[in-house]
Amino acid sequence: MERIVERRNLIAYTGDRSGRGRAPIAVAEVKADLAFISAILEKQLLQEDNRRLRQEVERLKGAVRGSLGQQFDQFGAADLGTRVDELMAENELLRAERDNALSQVKDLTKQLNEVQDDLTGTRESLRRMMRTEKAP
Repeated sequence: MERIVERRNLIAYTGDRSGRGRAPIAVAEVKADLAFISAILEKQLLQEDNRRLRQEVERLKGAVRGSLGQQFDQFGAADLGTRVDELMAENELLRAERDNALSQVKDLTKQLNEVQDDLTGTRESLRRMMRTEKAP
């Protein structure tokens, strides 16, 4: 590949395809052009490597997705059914606890109202008693 590039450069500078009657070529110009061509080739090689690596990454991502999906399918059905049953049982237990707590709140509210009524009645009785004792 390098020989081809060198030959093309030589032809471009001398205009002689036979290779016999070469005109003098500035070495610095040839080196600069070779460095430029080398950079272009390196860039192309890197682009090809990047393209190949991107394809490999996409292939591996697909493999991981497939593997995860397969694992989910293997363990998912039985485990999900069991987990749903556990959650349903826990939900029923929590509902029963909630209903019990609401019942207790209702009972305590009723008791509080009764105690407040008793307190109000006791205050009124005490006031009447104090009035009757003061009135001679």
